[in-house]
Amino acid sequence: MEPALHLGVDIGGTKVALRAESGTRCVAETVFTWQPRRDVTRDLAQLSSHIGELRGQVGSPWRAVGVAMPATVGADERITAWPSRPAWTGTDLGAALRALFPGAAVAWADDGDLGALAEARAAGCADLLYLGVGTGVGGGLVLGGEPCPGPGRGSFEIGHIVVEPDGPQCVCGRHGCLQALASGPATLRHAARLRGEDVTFDALRRAWREEEPWAVGALRRTCRALATAAVGVQELLHPRSLLIGGGFADGLPGFDALVAAQLTRLTRPGLPPLDVGPAALGALSSLHGATTLAHLTRP
Repeated sequence: MEPALHLGVDIGGTKVALRAESGTRCVAETVFTWQPRRDVTRDLAQLSSHIGELRGQVGSPWRAVGVAMPATVGADERITAWPSRPAWTGTDLGAALRALFPGAAVAWADDGDLGALAEARAAGCADLLYLGVGTGVGGGLVLGGEPCPGPGRGSFEIGHIVVEPDGPQCVCGRHGCLQALASGPATLRHAARLRGEDVTFDALRRAWREEEPWAVGALRRTCRALATAAVGVQELLHPRSLLIGGGFADGLPGFDALVAAQLTRLTRPGLPPLDVGPAALGALSSLHGATTLAHLTRP
């Protein structure tokens, strides 16, 4: 029999990614999109089906599983909030995951925190701020090589920092959160208002490359909001670097440079701006972080 494997699972609002590793070697990786339904029982059934397919492909049991979750999870292991999939609210996450992976050690953490940990290790940077821009805006902070605020103290919810009090309503119910201004869907909605018609991601990317004013204006607003949040973190906690990842940002060449330009404008005189660059792991930061968590989890 093949040795037991470590599995990383990145559960997002629109898709789920899975990565199986033997030691440090990837033996299988797959991604699937949630079906257009908001029923937790059916979601878990779909997840179980894909896990079963991957398990059959690799032919080995799971030793340990690390799961990246965008939801807020309480001390009782129940989901207290997940705006992208509200039907999951109240779900006993611990029980659901243990049922999906019988016999394996299972651990979970915030997807942004895990993405930051993976990026910090890839960059060899002990003090790093990571922002993941996709369906939402997540991120994490690593200080001294460890996630901040740390186990048992909650997650680093930078997506819900209020950067524009009179701004658009966020899925959390407040107004002006970073996610409400800078997520992929929020950027596309703003681009559509500037253009006067609906905008797809491909259309935005083409227009951005061609420097069309409506695309430049939409992305400048998004990057200004991201820079505003980053400057606040810098003033308080002093990370050395800022890395930008996530599926939306990863698909737009020069996105990190636009954030850097906005940071230069906003940084307090006498304080050097953060070093800014693209995330080394692109849209896979949280998945690699989940796999790292699996390796750190003991049966």
